[in-house]
Amino acid sequence: MKVSFPYMGTTVVYKKLLELLGHEVIMPPKPSQHTINLGVKYSPEFACFPLKVIMGSYMQAIEKGAEVMITSGGHGPCRAGFYEQVHSRILKQEGHNVEFIVFNSLFRDYKSFINNVLKIKNKKSWFTVGKSLLLVYDMIKKLDILEKEVERIRAYEVKKGETTKTWEQIQLLFDKANTKKEIKEAFHKGQELLSNIKQTDVESDRKIRIGIVGEIYVVMEPSINMKMEELLGNLGAEVERSQYLSNWISYNALPKFLRKGTHEKQILEKGEKYIPIEIGGHAKLTMGQIVDFSDRGFDGVIHLMPFGCLPELVSQSIVPKVTEELGIPVLTLSIDEQMGVANTLTRIEAFLDLVKGKQAKKIS
Repeated sequence: MKVSFPYMGTTVVYKKLLELLGHEVIMPPKPSQHTINLGVKYSPEFACFPLKVIMGSYMQAIEKGAEVMITSGGHGPCRAGFYEQVHSRILKQEGHNVEFIVFNSLFRDYKSFINNVLKIKNKKSWFTVGKSLLLVYDMIKKLDILEKEVERIRAYEVKKGETTKTWEQIQLLFDKANTKKEIKEAFHKGQELLSNIKQTDVESDRKIRIGIVGEIYVVMEPSINMKMEELLGNLGAEVERSQYLSNWISYNALPKFLRKGTHEKQILEKGEKYIPIEIGGHAKLTMGQIVDFSDRGFDGVIHLMPFGCLPELVSQSIVPKVTEELGIPVLTLSIDEQMGVANTLTRIEAFLDLVKGKQAKKIS
């Protein structure tokens, strides 16, 4: 079975799981302007941006021979829950009969989840399936640890671009790892490579820390958010995202009575004051994460939202109140195919100047 999936973040882990289950994996190309153009051409004009980019990724994967698309769903009044139906209809209209396997939370629809597992199980034993899942989860956790370190030290690298190149090298190391021992070795090698990057010394009270919050796709996929983490790092700011794959899996794969100690559960509780009901997407998580970044002493927050994203529009309307109450600067950026690079870069530079001025005032 030739399988593919939407490109998002460290795709090496999705590829690894499917390979361990014996599938032929068709890697979708990293989203580019061509990907966006394809998605915009075939998608409804006012569809949210992730739907268009993913549409383009599907088109490119099909060109490479993909027969099955594996993806996740959405929940609540968020259009992500309808992506599969929209994408499937468009592809059929264009003459592509592609099967979709959509994974939602195990505890929302247990039967559907198990049926999907049976589809990708590929005649492997349940022991092999369980072993493969644990192996890939271990890989995800280790990659997230290394990526957080990458986002921290990029701001202080002496040779610009070295940290990004090292991160690409680390992902290649993990791509070649197929056992727990090899994953452990790749992790230690990754730590060694990052520790060898020369950094400038900056006093702790002069360091700038910026959090990135918002809808999961535009937060986690750098190729469509102007490589926001890299951009902020090159401008001298440490960065931390609101979304990491290991946290998302922990929250969506564990039963409710075990979720209390998870990162996402804690963040959702912090967002309860501003959005007391579930409105879909990551709106409540966005508000909770802004509160969390403020509690942890971050200097500012970048809020990324796809143009027309209903849950994030609600978050955007509440941001001024949060900023006033907590005293943490928040810059909201709306992302779509019309986003101007120069204009956005100017806004980010101005925002960092504001943050630095606020920090200097605090020091004085």
